[in-house]
Amino acid sequence: MAEVINMPRLSDTMEEGTVAAWLKKVGDKVEEGDILAEIETDKATMEFESFNEGTLLHIGIQEGETAKVDTLLAIIGDEGEDISGLLNGKAPETPELETSEETKALPETKKDTKEVASGTQDIPEGVIVVTMPRLSDTMEEGTVATWLKKVGEEVEEGDILAEIETDKATMEFESFQSGTLLHIGLEEGESAKVDALLAIIGPAGTDVSTVAKNFKVEGTTSEAKQEEAPKKESKPTEVLKSEPKKETPKATTNSSSPNGRVFVSPLAKKIAEEKGINLSQVNGTGENGRIIKRDIENFTPAVQGATVGKFVPTGQEDFDEVPNSNMRKAIAKNLAKSKFSAPHYYLNVEFDMENAIAFRAQYNSLPDTKISYNDMIVKACALALKQHPQVNSQWFDDRMQLNNHVHIGVAVAVPDGLVVPVVRFANEQSLPQIGAAVKDYAGRARNKKLTLDEMEGSTFTISNLGMFGIESFTSIINQPNSAILSVGAIVSKPVVKNGQVVAGNTMKLTMACDHRTVDGATGAQFLQTLKGYIENPITMLV
Repeated sequence: MAEVINMPRLSDTMEEGTVAAWLKKVGDKVEEGDILAEIETDKATMEFESFNEGTLLHIGIQEGETAKVDTLLAIIGDEGEDISGLLNGKAPETPELETSEETKALPETKKDTKEVASGTQDIPEGVIVVTMPRLSDTMEEGTVATWLKKVGEEVEEGDILAEIETDKATMEFESFQSGTLLHIGLEEGESAKVDALLAIIGPAGTDVSTVAKNFKVEGTTSEAKQEEAPKKESKPTEVLKSEPKKETPKATTNSSSPNGRVFVSPLAKKIAEEKGINLSQVNGTGENGRIIKRDIENFTPAVQGATVGKFVPTGQEDFDEVPNSNMRKAIAKNLAKSKFSAPHYYLNVEFDMENAIAFRAQYNSLPDTKISYNDMIVKACALALKQHPQVNSQWFDDRMQLNNHVHIGVAVAVPDGLVVPVVRFANEQSLPQIGAAVKDYAGRARNKKLTLDEMEGSTFTISNLGMFGIESFTSIINQPNSAILSVGAIVSKPVVKNGQVVAGNTMKLTMACDHRTVDGATGAQFLQTLKGYIENPITMLV
């Protein structure tokens, strides 16, 4: 059955988009996850992937053309399928919700659902229904992290209504309307599909109870989620409340939602970011356990790490349930797709780090200068990739893209999983510039303040677990990259030099490669070039 694809909302302020390039043409086969087109938003040009499989039957917006969000973008279906009905019937109908899951599941209620959502029936004059926005190209559902407005408060166009947690980051969602916040459809910590009822805005005193009730009844994607959310979330809450004597669980219960999201005031979050404080370690004393300014100011590092394991009587089975966050779901989906679609193989090397250690010590002796080994590795990889574009490549069904620019993704661990901020044009940056960028990204990543633009566009990825004492490991390729480098710890051990056993320092690295784009010899040649830079770091300054 043919599926209608509408112009997506790829940023929180996007109202229209321009098709920069189509990566598929009419008649091409499309797999789930394939990049359909590059769409230029008000912030950046982003890749838009397909959530459907089939044949591209129709393109509604040509390259270079601009259209509003929810305008017909394309139709995907079975080869040879008749789509004249969809094309002829598109004009008189509001395109909202046509491709959403409730339309597919409940075709008999499609007309009524759109009428409620679009404001053409049962909605008082001046009342606007605000639905869960699509804030990233892969977002399928969102979680309300924090409401910055309360029911009854005045809302101006451009005000931040709420912070929404997507599969990639937590983003501020601003209002496109002015009025009074009359109804909240999702409480903090609750999740719902894109296009579910989020809020209702309108003239003060307007009764919107019928509107809210009808929106749920008419088959919105949030209906099942809203019914189930309290039940799902009650389990971990009850488990935590059963241990009132323990300080650590209490802090988690008070300041966090069941999915691990920390509730914090914007001012407290800003101060914590500036001080480098991990919010998950702070006990909130504000309303409903929210972390506020005084909690950050009174926080001492000694509190961190003072975790106590939950007491369980001998011989008694016990477990806690933690709902999967949107980020964790996205990581699982993307890594599984990469592991099972890209034929991975691994190349292992061990580098002599004596010169690198001496170089870093001398470099850091300069005033106001401090670089890490990871900064050196990022720079070395960037320079080596310029000489080996095959490793700096991406795989598409009909072509390989050999990138002549170098954007290095640096994996950063966060409480909910892993994010990969991107150091753009890393080969053109100095070591201190790379160090400052990575430090900034890592700090904001842990507080979920990275933007989508800062996490997209990498051509190669580095994952470093050396600071945790891990000597060697393998990583899963961060698609669409063709390779990822796993960096281990520097280890002091006996080595053989000039036929003599002497004390030395070495570091093991493992590169996972996609065999579709990077052959074994190609990967080996890249690592030889990398070895030259790492073992003779002065060459990175030439």
